[in-house]
Amino acid sequence: MTISVAITSDFICPWCLIGERRLSKAIESLPDGTDVELKWLPFELNADMRPEGMDRKTYRSLKFGSWERSRLLDAHTVEAAKGDGVEFDYLAIERTPNTLSAHRLMQLAQEQGSATSMANRIFSAYFEHGRDIGNADVLADIAAENGMDRAQAAAFLAGGGGAEAVRDLELSVQNRGVRSVPSFDIDGEIVSGAQPVEIFEAALRRAAERGSACTAGACTVG
Repeated sequence: MTISVAITSDFICPWCLIGERRLSKAIESLPDGTDVELKWLPFELNADMRPEGMDRKTYRSLKFGSWERSRLLDAHTVEAAKGDGVEFDYLAIERTPNTLSAHRLMQLAQEQGSATSMANRIFSAYFEHGRDIGNADVLADIAAENGMDRAQAAAFLAGGGGAEAVRDLELSVQNRGVRSVPSFDIDGEIVSGAQPVEIFEAALRRAAERGSACTAGACTVG
């Protein structure tokens, strides 16, 4: 049995990272013989961000009214993520990046069957190591760390590869009513936000039950 899960997220969203880690824990609780197929969908929280990004302190101070407010919000995510295996290092992050290129790279990873590991590496690079994931050279390095050919990834990014696919996917996500991330479509059931592991477990169980019913010939059409 295979459960399909579509994850809509952005790489500068700490709750997206937390939610993905909690979903992963929930998946580990599934019984043997149940597979989960993950699909990653792009969402840009700052679609108008300049290509080179912006100094994080300046950006966050403008966005939230003060640097002190930004630091309080950062501390909240650190506290919320205790036990989720996330080691936020906000002091290491110098820039708020434009994430279009990171989402483009995900298209190449999706084609090569390594999207989930790539997403984890990009999230970790930004939030746990302070790397500039808006920089093409940094992204090419991350691609190589994920087992890709670095030269191929660099050429893909330099040539604008994946941009049209990202825009089309973003439009389809918006048309389905997604206005915030993370959003998880678990076999047709939407789970919004970085919910507790138990919420994801319950949604996965319901998806498995629906799959069992279909296997038994109990599915309806339409």
